[in-house]
Amino acid sequence: MFINLIQYRNTILFALLSVLWGTSFVAISVGLEALPPLLFAALRYDIAGVLLLAYAAIAADQWRPHGKDEWLLVSVGGILVIGVHFAFLFIGQTYVTSGIAAIVLSTAPILTPLFAWVLLPDERVGISGAIGILLGLVGVALIASPDPSAVDGTAVGVLLLVLSAASFAFGAVLVKRLPARMELIPSQAWMMLIGAFSLHIGSPLRGEAGISTVVWNIETVISLLYLAIVAGAIGFVIYFDLLEEIGAIEISLVNYIVPVVAAVFGWLMLSESITGQTVSGFAVIFVGFVLLKWDTVSSQIIHIQARLSRGHSVENEYVDISAIQSENQTQRRSYPADD
Repeated sequence: MFINLIQYRNTILFALLSVLWGTSFVAISVGLEALPPLLFAALRYDIAGVLLLAYAAIAADQWRPHGKDEWLLVSVGGILVIGVHFAFLFIGQTYVTSGIAAIVLSTAPILTPLFAWVLLPDERVGISGAIGILLGLVGVALIASPDPSAVDGTAVGVLLLVLSAASFAFGAVLVKRLPARMELIPSQAWMMLIGAFSLHIGSPLRGEAGISTVVWNIETVISLLYLAIVAGAIGFVIYFDLLEEIGAIEISLVNYIVPVVAAVFGWLMLSESITGQTVSGFAVIFVGFVLLKWDTVSSQIIHIQARLSRGHSVENEYVDISAIQSENQTQRRSYPADD
């Protein structure tokens, strides 16, 4: 029996995206050995932004912003969703392992409703959602395990990563409130380039050494190119494709596969360890996400069950159950039974 790859296209792409984005945290840890955090992030999005913009120029109907509203859209997204977000992420990861960084960053979908409650009057959180947000924060506290004697260690890194997740969530909500709309890939490309520009400004302001002082080696080059091309440009194209194919809720689950991938590859490639307390914190964060999105998650489960009961695959491809049963009966008649 041959596997129909087209039928399982979305599942394959989802798994691939999880691996690409999970291993990106490992690549960040490798690159930070030689590159200053903000300069590293800026170079990543210099390359990724140019590549994605080139793709947008070919594939999109409108590849650049028009008018002040669209420029405001990509500027706000570029500064908050790319610039500030990745500034805190790359600096924060100098304090913690790649697995912890990925876990803490998975709180972004949990923090988003807090900003939406203020900025988007139509979006409100119920009791289960409020409990979910609280559990998410408890999970982060478990991972940080605040200790006044270790103020320069994991707790600082976790705090910076929470600020990274908060910047992403705030930026995403603010962009949603703005009146302008652009195609996803061109808008993301311009956000990357504007974010990279802001990171280049922030790098010397933070006192980082310039690119001329970087001691390049093969590991640093590979990590930069992997982050920019594979996890960056290609990863975002896959993400936007899945966003259209399976929807925002299902694709958001990638946030909870990525930490597992990051932890496993961090252990395999960098000998990073992950404690039981960190795993417990991640589990609490995931439960918080499920509670926060419970109405949507439960409706998706019912929808999938209904599709399967009607003879559709999880990929929403129609499966002629009667034809399969008939084929199986024919095959059983064609082959002699084993003695």
